[in-house]
Amino acid sequence: MEQTSAWKKYDEQQLAELEDFAQKYIEFISTNKTERECVRTAVELAEKAGYRNLDDLVAASESLEPGARVYATMRGKSIILIELGNAPLTEGLNILGAHVDSPRLDIKQNPLDEKNDLTFLDTHYYGGVKKYQWVTLPLALHGVVAKKDGTVVPICIGDKPGDPVFVVSDLLIHLAQEQMQKKATEVIDGEMLDILCGNRPLVSDKDKDEDEKNPVKAKLLSILKDELGIEEKDFLSAELEAVPAGPARELGFDRSLILGYGHDDRSCSYPSLVAQLELESVPERTALTILVDKEEIGSVGATGMTSKFFENVVAEVLALAGYGESTLALRRCLANSRMLSSDVSAGFDPTFASAFEPKNAAYIGCGLAFNKFTGSRGKSGSNDANAEYVALIRKLMDDADVSWQMAELGKVDLGGGGTIAYILAKYGMDVIDCGVPVLSMHAPWETISKADLYEALRGYRAFLRG
Repeated sequence: MEQTSAWKKYDEQQLAELEDFAQKYIEFISTNKTERECVRTAVELAEKAGYRNLDDLVAASESLEPGARVYATMRGKSIILIELGNAPLTEGLNILGAHVDSPRLDIKQNPLDEKNDLTFLDTHYYGGVKKYQWVTLPLALHGVVAKKDGTVVPICIGDKPGDPVFVVSDLLIHLAQEQMQKKATEVIDGEMLDILCGNRPLVSDKDKDEDEKNPVKAKLLSILKDELGIEEKDFLSAELEAVPAGPARELGFDRSLILGYGHDDRSCSYPSLVAQLELESVPERTALTILVDKEEIGSVGATGMTSKFFENVVAEVLALAGYGESTLALRRCLANSRMLSSDVSAGFDPTFASAFEPKNAAYIGCGLAFNKFTGSRGKSGSNDANAEYVALIRKLMDDADVSWQMAELGKVDLGGGGTIAYILAKYGMDVIDCGVPVLSMHAPWETISKADLYEALRGYRAFLRG
């Protein structure tokens, strides 16, 4: 079945809406490069849209009626937003699930080092990356430093005008004969991803014999203390992420594409958030959007999808909505739910055409991509959506005139990937993967089409209202 470009169907009004949404998305991913930043912004937008903190409602034992809007967060890194519908909660929810973490370089807990009058921060890469792609790029530092006195210092250096940036150095081509003979997986190893962050020594007023043993490191520490109130031991309780510096940009003479960091998975999480917040009338079925952390490393931990956060929040909402504290109502609610696991798909790249099976690939500009299954090779680790559910999704998308396509993640024997879909499917609910096709997925800079981003928004709107 031949795919048709979504661009061909738009009228002037739709093109204007597409461009407006694309610009808002570019601003969002340019200023929200970590899971903490995404959740903080989501909370701000939710409260403006009339959402209330679930913790406050539980504390006040406030009852919930159709139309009630609530949100809950976990450790500032995951968020759930719910608008109660007219139908009983035990008839199920319409759920959008996406993740807000992206591949990056995490700063280690004991990171500072001085070598030959240069200071470095040691890193531990996060998620699946091609390590050689992270050298010689301008990098920014985002995150928090938690101090023993309970204060938390936000860090964002490298993305504001006039900010310094950071970099991982590489070997010059003139001396790289041996390096160039290595396999791509060996050109740069994990311990070589040290971030260069200084060269100026601390000049002492004392005699030279009493100068600092590591004067460049000492200078850096003096700057951190003076400007941020941070000492070296504070790195022990810090969460700092090195991410590509600079904003997302329009790409191409026609400005039809977007080049940016973190399209995986913010090109799905942002449209999901917007579709949830802009529901204009009380939905028939309760609408829920979850933006979750840790997907790139297996959805583990308190802020990942495998935690009890999702289940606990739904249980609290059921109790406030008058269903009591029995687990039976919770089980019925989740088993009768439907979900779109909103994660990106591999866009067909003609430069690497041999990695794809063309009939079952997602094409840039052809709309929202659905993956009936993910996993690897023999569908290992896959959620495989029921045919009946796929048929329902087909009808929802076609009735809303959404451009969409069905895809797989490359050739069968080459690899594969996973999402949070299988984790939610354990409740017995219907789940299917869908998202925006991406070029250069997991690279520091990824590429998507504005049309696919817009169709994701339209598809998520249709699903939540369906």
